[in-house]
Parts: sequence; structure tokens; C-alpha cells
Amino acid sequence: MFSAIKKIFSSSPQVDLGELIANKAIILDVRTKDEYNGGHIKGSINIPLQTLNAQLSKLKKEKTIITCCASGGRSSAAKSMLKSNGFVNVHNGGSWLRLKQYV
Repeated sequence: MFSAIKKIFSSSPQVDLGELIANKAIILDVRTKDEYNGGHIKGSINIPLQTLNAQLSKLKKEKTIITCCASGGRSSAAKSMLKSNGFVNVHNGGSWLRLKQYV
């Protein structure tokens, strides 16, 4: 019972991000261009959060997408935005530095 309660209230991802990346998930970095140019995950796509709504056509709804940013706040907002626009398999990867360990 404790493990079930822990699962409900856990802030850790409920998916294996490493497995998603190994299976060719798209890593969407929603930081600004300057932040992205200062360091990023190789192969990731940079669409800043403030322009994401206008650039949704650059992404395919049937693909698995992992959002990331500097700390997890903007990537959470990006996940919500994508979900509300019909993207189904979207996961918040949090900080790009933390997500980088899976690449």
C-alpha cells in the first residue's frame, strides 16, 4: 500500500526517459535560443516556449516528445500546451542537464 501511495505523490517521472530516448523520442528544448546555444542535448530541437504555439506544425503528433528546459517549469508548460493541442505521448523531462544523462 505504501508503494501505491508513493507512486501517486511521487514527483519522479512515471516513465523510463532513457528507454524513450533509446526508442527515438524527440527531445524538445523550450529554452531561449541564447540558452540553447550555451549548451544543449545533441539532436534536440529548440523551439522556445514563447513561440511554441506558433510552431506546432514543426512537430508530429504521433511521435513521442520529451520536453526540457533549464529547471522543469517551462518544459511542464510546454507539455501542457502540446497535450491541449492533441499531442498524446508527451513527457516532461525537466532540466536538460538532468535529461542529458540518458543520451
